[in-house]
Amino acid sequence: MKRLPRAIALGLALSATAGLVVGCADHRQTPQARQTATAQASANQALTVLKSAPPDPIPAWMADPSAPIPLDQLPGYTPPAATGEQSFSRPMTGAGGDLTWRVIGQNDAETALAWGDGDGFSQVPGVLTFRGNNYRDAPAYGQAAISAKKLQIEWTHPITSVQAFGSVWPGAGWTGQPLLVNWPAETRAAMGLAEPFASDPDFVEVLYPVFGGVIHRLDLRTGAVTKPAIEGSCPFKGTGSIDPRGYPLLYAGQGLPDRNGTTCPWRYRIFDLIEGREVAGWPGQDPDSPRSGWGAFDSSALINAAADYLVEGGENGLIYKAKLNARFDPAAGAVTVDPQLTKLRFQAPSSSRHGVEGSLAAYRNLVFSQDNDGVLAAWDAITLTNVWARPVDDDADATIVVEPVDGQVGAYLYVGNEIDHRGSAGVTNLRKIDALTGELVWQYDVPAVYDQTTNGGLVATPMLGAGQAAGLVIFNVAKTAGNSGALVALDTATGDLKWRRDLANYSWSSPVGIMSTDGLQYGVFCDSAGLMHLFDPLTGQDFDAISIGANTEASPAVYGDMIVVANYSLKIYGVRVT
Repeated sequence: MKRLPRAIALGLALSATAGLVVGCADHRQTPQARQTATAQASANQALTVLKSAPPDPIPAWMADPSAPIPLDQLPGYTPPAATGEQSFSRPMTGAGGDLTWRVIGQNDAETALAWGDGDGFSQVPGVLTFRGNNYRDAPAYGQAAISAKKLQIEWTHPITSVQAFGSVWPGAGWTGQPLLVNWPAETRAAMGLAEPFASDPDFVEVLYPVFGGVIHRLDLRTGAVTKPAIEGSCPFKGTGSIDPRGYPLLYAGQGLPDRNGTTCPWRYRIFDLIEGREVAGWPGQDPDSPRSGWGAFDSSALINAAADYLVEGGENGLIYKAKLNARFDPAAGAVTVDPQLTKLRFQAPSSSRHGVEGSLAAYRNLVFSQDNDGVLAAWDAITLTNVWARPVDDDADATIVVEPVDGQVGAYLYVGNEIDHRGSAGVTNLRKIDALTGELVWQYDVPAVYDQTTNGGLVATPMLGAGQAAGLVIFNVAKTAGNSGALVALDTATGDLKWRRDLANYSWSSPVGIMSTDGLQYGVFCDSAGLMHLFDPLTGQDFDAISIGANTEASPAVYGDMIVVANYSLKIYGVRVT
């Protein structure tokens, strides 16, 4: 039975013991003395009872930040209505109508699939997925000794373009973030790396799937080729993921079905980094998909190392939950993976185009998605039950950023939409949402323009301030007027504007926060004119800006003082911040 609060327990104990003591009081005492003695005895007995009683136990799920939250403990949660076999519905939050969904091929609804703190996402150092972890707030790993506040190109590596759909897709595009990993010694040995990489504990490898359909492998410090590029056969447009256990596995979805006139079937692809080849995956043209004719995977997979699971959003309108069955035998130099799929299909009143392009984020067992139809939703990763869903009024491709509440169970989401379905009538809506309930905390609107070929609004993922910039969230909004854009910094508590910097050139590239060894944060972003900016997150003003040649839609990743990004100039750049 649930224990009563301490204050209530004390009151009940005093009342009960008072009655007992009155019956045995000395009859020779005055009424006032008897009353005083009774009260004192009652208090003493009550305190003795309370001291001997064990403290109220804290539920395991509250004490362990990596434990699943029981759905019935979420504020305001109600079970969904069953509408058929593995089919359900629930009313939308903040709008009329229902969200309906169906779970297809459920193979495990009991494994305690939950993510912990973002710092514990990976068992190896680096940036191993888009924006680094399940909160999608860590595109930079480690710290940099920054004093000169300058950017300097250290190396470049050539990449190619691809022709598809009658257009040229040069270098790397949105979201196109590189992966940076400091491999364990046993993994370096199993992959057969040459010296000096094989024996260097500080070696960090750059793995970069790009438009040309290959995965480049380079040394972070020098740009030297570490192993031959892996032939992926089809173009990559989004960001890959490295297995956070340090297993030599790379997960990367196909972005286009045409490579220089050769058709390649849509597919999500998993690569063995020992043998340098694709070893598993699944098709994007799925008979269970609500969207026909398009099966791209721009979303960067979110992997749970402890449970051996992967979740991935598809542009075909499905969310995939895959039991990986991954095994790595360093002594034998072998890695295997055999994904078993559960699929989630959903429909909201606004659903017509379908498709998840931004990467899924997670807080504990809650996984968050937003899609081309403007549906923001929270799902239980264990059962794929919807927890809540709300409209965000337009296409939403920027990846959600999660901000946990310190010392408590709870989190907030930072999201924004594009100017797409609404045409010229729209404005970009930047929002903070309660992650547990889906309720709106605040909203800030930024005027932007409609462009059918190059979306305006929020396409870049927001950046959370840290250090001296703590309490800020910075949005990079495209096409605020013509080809210009704006950096917009809002107070995380109130949504009030702290500063705005109007940009001469729009940007789809996500801003990155870099922590200096002196505890200060610096910001980096790239734009459509090919400039990389080092800026002050307290003001938005540049400390430095350098040219990296051409439109940079891809988002940088950072390890220590090295920034890596590729762009339309057909190059991968290694840039040092000093």
